[in-house]
Amino acid sequence: MNITFIGGGNMASALISGLLQQGYSAEQLHVVEINAENRDKIKQSFGIPAVADLADGISNSDVIVLSVKPQQLFELTQKLVPLLNNQLILSIAAGIRAADLMRWLGGYQRVVRAMPNTPSLVRSGVTGLYAAAGTSESDKKDAESILAAVGSTLWVDDEEMLHAVTAISGSGPAYVFYFIESMQQAAIELGLTPSQARQLSLQTFTGASKLADTSDEDAATLRARVTSKGGTTEQAILTMEKNDIKSKIITAIHAANKRSRELSDEYSRI
Repeated sequence: MNITFIGGGNMASALISGLLQQGYSAEQLHVVEINAENRDKIKQSFGIPAVADLADGISNSDVIVLSVKPQQLFELTQKLVPLLNNQLILSIAAGIRAADLMRWLGGYQRVVRAMPNTPSLVRSGVTGLYAAAGTSESDKKDAESILAAVGSTLWVDDEEMLHAVTAISGSGPAYVFYFIESMQQAAIELGLTPSQARQLSLQTFTGASKLADTSDEDAATLRARVTSKGGTTEQAILTMEKNDIKSKIITAIHAANKRSRELSDEYSRI
């Protein structure tokens, strides 16, 4: 399977690195990137072909990965339409619905949408996937194998559920960083050094995540087990409950979901 990435940014680089580690050869991977500095960086980092010309870049590809910014995608599709030759289109551009992408591509049907997140940069991501009606099971397997190079994957049957994926895992790393930031600030206020605050906060988050991931019990049960009656953890949880922290987090995620839908609606008007 030959794969061409249109756009050579961070997510494309993460996928290329993961695919090479999975055994893909440099000859199977290509990048189309208009920025000369980025092209040179890709060549030096991965030893794969990187060109500026779109026709040259996709000439032998089986899969075309659209990894440009959403606001650049319409212009790209207009250049891509006359060059397509039954390749699978895999879009990782946030917010662009499959129906709009297919419309921009002149009714092209072989389209899969993917919503990866930034931990993909360290091969610890999670990606939501949606396949348009014109894709085959083979297409789905190919798309999944590409995204699996940087983490786990999950499919949604209803494309609108990708808004929820965006709100939970797409935006989710920022929520985690926000909580870590708060823990580090509190640690420093309690007298620990910035280095100690960083180590304790990050390792606590990493360890708790691993514990939750390997346990058969849900998060509420694991939390209760750490929360001894009359202890320090209970006091912290009670303070959070008093300030309605859980409800505020849920409200914030709903706001992210709403904004994701609004952005998709804006792109649909193009």
